[in-house]
Amino acid sequence: MKEFDFRTIRLDEIEQAVEIEQICFPPNEACTKEAMTRRINKDKDDFFVAVDKETGLIAGFINGLATKEISFRDEFFTQEELYDEKGDNIMILGLDVLPEYRMQGLARNLVSKYGELQLKRGRKYLTLTCLDSRVPMYKKFGFEDLGQANSTWGGEAWHEMRKNL
Repeated sequence: MKEFDFRTIRLDEIEQAVEIEQICFPPNEACTKEAMTRRINKDKDDFFVAVDKETGLIAGFINGLATKEISFRDEFFTQEELYDEKGDNIMILGLDVLPEYRMQGLARNLVSKYGELQLKRGRKYLTLTCLDSRVPMYKKFGFEDLGQANSTWGGEAWHEMRKNL
């Protein structure tokens, strides 16, 4: 497996992150450049990247929003003002891994290292939504399936999943 540096995103990497998002998600689900830029500028500490040590480029990332809320809702994707630095829950807004890095454990490492980082920051939970096809993967990562989510982002039906840190 390739070697990676795991760290928070730098502002000069926003374009890379936007491009990766467009590759990893269909247009109805992908975060726009404007929304991602606002999100990173509001709270870049919760935007965590894996950088390929060989190329120096982002291979994948995970990002979220701290909140005191427990249930996931679509507004977390578009309203970065919902960020609450004292929140003990992180709503994961995206886990993106470029196709050439998939099936190598990078997504698992991103979730694990992100969880460790958030635990150090006093967070208690990671919450996300995913499609039916991704439920088994997230269960392997230690998430519990809470059933149908309130989210209908992108016109999809989602599962809400939570992991205790």
